[in-house]
Amino acid sequence: MTTATSDDTYTFDNGAPDAVPQMHALESFLDPITTRRLARPVLEPGATCWEVGAGGGSMARRMARAVGDDGHVLATDIDPTHLVAEANLQVRQHDVRTEPPPGDAFDLIHARLVLLHLPDRRRVLRTLTGALAPGGWLVVEEFDCTAPQRVLTAPTDDAAKLFAQVMDAMMGVLEDHGADLGWAQDVHTEMALAGLTDLDTITHSQSWAGGSTGTSLYETNSRQLEPDLLAAGLSSQQLDAFRRLLRDPGFAVMSYHFVSTRGRLPS
Repeated sequence: MTTATSDDTYTFDNGAPDAVPQMHALESFLDPITTRRLARPVLEPGATCWEVGAGGGSMARRMARAVGDDGHVLATDIDPTHLVAEANLQVRQHDVRTEPPPGDAFDLIHARLVLLHLPDRRRVLRTLTGALAPGGWLVVEEFDCTAPQRVLTAPTDDAAKLFAQVMDAMMGVLEDHGADLGWAQDVHTEMALAGLTDLDTITHSQSWAGGSTGTSLYETNSRQLEPDLLAAGLSSQQLDAFRRLLRDPGFAVMSYHFVSTRGRLPS
């Protein structure tokens, strides 16, 4: 998941030292949910698929296994460093913001945690819709970052307040880079306006304990955004305390709300 910002730099860079642990944390949490959302009839054997912003490629590989030898999966990313081609899995460098779709008859297009970071997300959604084959499915999955990450347990009240303070700062950095924190709530409506049918949306959230793969996502994000967080007024000591808290087994927090929306282009 390489995400573009309004000034043509990157909020989360696939080449950053913390990119791999970030991808692993996301895959551990999200892949089981996404796999269920792509179950038949959305993803059929023999299908032609496009995985947009493929990141580490875990879902592209799952899709390639599902479509079999008669199907094809194209995995694209603006930085495909972590993607590996296979027999029916093609890898291509591609910028969904500025380049035309790499095909116009996909049976399935999947974009996870991509569009919320793009200032022109609505135009991109319509571009993806236009690349579907008749009867093809578009699945867009995003975090709803407007829902507070509710602290369930913390060693002290001050620790809970620190968590909220750092998370508020991180959300502010994302917004400064062009992200729409509430975009996940708009996807269903935008898909309907784009002419898709058979629409449905689910939202998933779960508790993450200190030291878990889930809380490691907050930690890696804080490292990747550290220069911006310091510029926003946080101190190195606060960030160090935040990261220690995330490893404390006495800490628990609700995850981001993950919103998965899918729709089909009429045949």
